[in-house]
Amino acid sequence: MHDNIITKYGQTIRALRQSRNISQEQLADLCGLHRTYISDVELGKRNVSLENIDRIASALNISISEIFLEVEKDEGI
Repeated sequence: MHDNIITKYGQTIRALRQSRNISQEQLADLCGLHRTYISDVELGKRNVSLENIDRIASALNISISEIFLEVEKDEGI
């Protein structure tokens, strides 16, 4: 069964964050968001706004389109 887009996005963000050796707290600080928000995103519990997608992409130094290319691969990074 295919995961939904929210779950796939969260898995991709977690993989990107971990590949950069950044903690959830560090990513949250870089984004101006709360650590529990980042956790919820990664767990697929949040339907992320476009503004926060942009914040997260900027903090990870990756384009939004690159993130969604990874999401579309259906396997993260």
